[in-house]
Amino acid sequence: VQLQASGGGLVQAGGSLRLSCTTSGSTFSINAAGWFRQAPGKQREEVARISDVGNIDYADSVIGRFTISRDNAKKTVYLQMNSLKPEDTAVYYCNAIVATTPQASYSYWGQGTQVTVSS
Repeated sequence: VQLQASGGGLVQAGGSLRLSCTTSGSTFSINAAGWFRQAPGKQREEVARISDVGNIDYADSVIGRFTISRDNAKKTVYLQMNSLKPEDTAVYYCNAIVATTPQASYSYWGQGTQVTVSS
């Protein structure tokens, strides 16, 4: 199983980006999933998470600006980021609990995608 994160880039403050995290390989389903970010010199922090039944939580710093969603048919999780700020600059990672069979689930990480917000 692999997670492929994409959609990062350079954007001006106030702009938008949409990140995608797509699974490939022997994936039965995606259970819970989340987006994390790590800025230079800082610890990795959780930005948003979505459960297998659609319950969602956000970090306080992104509430009202970021939206996490999932497309189960495409086995993809998205992070829509609006009103971006320079402090959102970081490498963004997706994490998913992936069921490889109905009985077995494992945690996987994507490779990270760089988001840079200029002021």
